[in-house]
Amino acid sequence: MIDVLIAGAGPAGSIAATVLARAGARVLVLDRARFPRPKLCGDTLNPGALAVLQRLGLGCAAGASIPLAGMIVTGDDGVRVVGKYEGVSGRAISRSDFDAALMMAAAGAGARIEQGVLVQGPIVDASGDQPTVTGLKITGRQGKSLKIPARMVIAADGRYSRVARALGLSRAAPWPRRWAIGAYFENVTGLTQFGEMHVRRTHYMGVAALGKGITNACVVTPNLGGRHPGDILVTTLTRDAQLRERFADARMLTAPICLGPLAVDATAAGARGLLLAGDAAGFVDPITGDGLRFAIRGAELAAREALDALEHGCGGAHVRLLASRRREFAAKWRFNRTMRWIVTYPAVVRAAEYGVSMIPRLLQEAIRYAGDVHAA
Repeated sequence: MIDVLIAGAGPAGSIAATVLARAGARVLVLDRARFPRPKLCGDTLNPGALAVLQRLGLGCAAGASIPLAGMIVTGDDGVRVVGKYEGVSGRAISRSDFDAALMMAAAGAGARIEQGVLVQGPIVDASGDQPTVTGLKITGRQGKSLKIPARMVIAADGRYSRVARALGLSRAAPWPRRWAIGAYFENVTGLTQFGEMHVRRTHYMGVAALGKGITNACVVTPNLGGRHPGDILVTTLTRDAQLRERFADARMLTAPICLGPLAVDATAAGARGLLLAGDAAGFVDPITGDGLRFAIRGAELAAREALDALEHGCGGAHVRLLASRRREFAAKWRFNRTMRWIVTYPAVVRAAEYGVSMIPRLLQEAIRYAGDVHAA
């Protein structure tokens, strides 16, 4: 029998698989996509995320990337703050390349990877004193419905996890509701080794240079208004007072991807026989740019609990994982919620701009905290 069955081969699923396979567990990873595949993301790894990768011996996954020296944050009224990471750096790398490299590392560690397989939901045994997840129901390559049993299951199948939602463990956050639209561009000017966050009173925009003349640009907005996502993306960038000249000759290289509503709340870290990892365990607003560190470190925590469960039984693994996630992430969750609240209200954004203009050091420290520099 499979020791650990993992839904999702993104960063969380692949890192969990790598940790488990290195420890000798029999691991099968399933993903509906075929890698490399496009993925909407800011395409940056902060210093804390990079430090976890290096500690796990997976720094090579970010090898074909460019250094990220910090973040530049601007506001509507001309506020511009440069926050340097100082002594450490992040990386800018496309998620397509990064995710494929992590998946190959998992396969190299001994995990079995099956692509093009749709996970329908969990198999639940309700015969005991507590319902227990005992495997996954899938749709195979020929469209056949199959059941795959396993001693433990990790759901790392994204924000709309079929596994977590089937068990009532996650839901879209009721507030605030925002959508992200992103694409790759060429001929963007004024790029540096800093990531960029441009906060406006009704939306915010992220810009990151990936090298070879390619730039990632995203817009996060509370309302699509029935318009085509590509039109919203291009119009927002080219009409912004601080970005219009830089995007005047830019050309979109890829079709825009739209994602939302963004925030996902998880009510638990799993169930008996099941652990959650990555966005399936909760998706934070991308304003702070620390989502990948949550995914990477959270996957490591889930893998450690799965190994313990294989040895001692799965009874309380999800409860222990929840406790470890709270110890690890509680402060950053509060920080993220605060930033999410600030960018929701135009009046609060305006007040924050005024405060930053008076004391820019406050935002510089926030940039370092968001970048998990302390963890690096």
